[in-house]
Amino acid sequence: MRFQAMFALTVFMGLFLLGNTSFAQDASKAVAPSTDNKTRNINGVAAVVNTGFITRKDIDDRIAELQKQGVKLPEGVNLRKAILDRLIIEKIQLQNAEELGVTVSDKELDKIIADMAVKNKLTLAEFKEKAGATAGSFSKYRKMLRENILVSRYREHEVDAKITISEAEIDNFIAERNRAMAQPAPQPSRPAAKGELEEIDVAQIFVPVDPADGPKAQADAKKQADALLREGRSKADFLQLGATAAKENPKIKFQEMGYRTPDHIPQLFNDAIKNVPSGQLPSAVVKSPAGYHVLKVLDRRAAVAAQSPQAVAAPAVTTTPKNIMITQTLARHILLRQRAGLSDQDAERRLAGYRDQVRAKTADFGELAKKYSEDGSAQNGGELGWMGPGELVPEFEQTMNRLQIGEVSNPVKTQFGWHLIQVLERRETELTVDKQREFAKAAIRSKKMDQAYEDWVNELRDTATVKILNLDDAAKSSR
Repeated sequence: MRFQAMFALTVFMGLFLLGNTSFAQDASKAVAPSTDNKTRNINGVAAVVNTGFITRKDIDDRIAELQKQGVKLPEGVNLRKAILDRLIIEKIQLQNAEELGVTVSDKELDKIIADMAVKNKLTLAEFKEKAGATAGSFSKYRKMLRENILVSRYREHEVDAKITISEAEIDNFIAERNRAMAQPAPQPSRPAAKGELEEIDVAQIFVPVDPADGPKAQADAKKQADALLREGRSKADFLQLGATAAKENPKIKFQEMGYRTPDHIPQLFNDAIKNVPSGQLPSAVVKSPAGYHVLKVLDRRAAVAAQSPQAVAAPAVTTTPKNIMITQTLARHILLRQRAGLSDQDAERRLAGYRDQVRAKTADFGELAKKYSEDGSAQNGGELGWMGPGELVPEFEQTMNRLQIGEVSNPVKTQFGWHLIQVLERRETELTVDKQREFAKAAIRSKKMDQAYEDWVNELRDTATVKILNLDDAAKSSR
């Protein structure tokens, strides 16, 4: 389940939403008004995009798809505007792909669908039935899949193939990584003795609210923070809770502040966590002029003594290419993919049940993976093989790295769905210079691609001829 492989599968099995950027309603070019517009309005056209158009029904259908998949959505005109923006970008990409001559033949599409059925351990008939149920009909699913592939190939031609990475960039990446790995390992922590200076590791989830906003906005922010506080008490992974909340509301921020002595912690936070033990949350959220803070004390320890002047200086880190030692982890997982009919709550509850069975030794993790996991690794009991740093998506890797050998995680969400993870073994292995360069190139490329894709989408939107029609009427009709 390497990142690249999982991403490729997600392209085919995803939500058919291409692009995650919101854009202004009006482009630099607008369609000239015409007498035809009134007819189009009556027929339910929401936007004209170059020579094509998007209807209000297209917006309604997309909203219905997302609701079936259990996605939490905002309400009213903001939702319809966001969906319309996405549909506009999809329409532009499909139009440009057609002009460029990008195609997907029926034969290719049939083979892709057959491969997907095999990967999901279904017969072709079973797969078609499930896909049709997800999209409303199999013909609709097939159409969306074809469009998804067309846009993916168009993007590869326009963005992916044009990204360049110099040898100097790779050298710098490796040098920075080696410097980070050469830092001395942290000493085991111990509780502070009475009268001894203490360091506290605090995490927070921050729900912002503008002081100028009215009482309703203040009350809504407080209500959301209180809900996160309650949920935080029942969830072991506080930062995962923050990550989930931030995905649902991008204004929400979360962070682990790291070990700090009390004089380096805001006084408001100090007062709230004064008598809170490690692993616990205060009894109430903290109000500041900027909003509401949900806090958790991750750990308390005696302050690490400063190194004396007589201490031996650490050796300088060499930037000369050399093989280095890394820790690889052998893990297995159970994956429940995001899909229609399976909400986040249901997926998390199911995985928590599997976890409890494994912990109680009433079930074997590998057998559960073979029976329930929706990943290609299921036939191997969920085993992913030996994985090094950076080979898995961050949320998965961070959770995996915190587990002891044999330990089973709580359910964790990534872009691919919900996972239950068990670590089987760890080993130290040598990473050759060539492998380091391959890893560095892939990491740099991924970072560049994110920015290049965002710039490309903005450019597409700016150069297209777009006219928004009747969006307000569409919003009213949905209430």
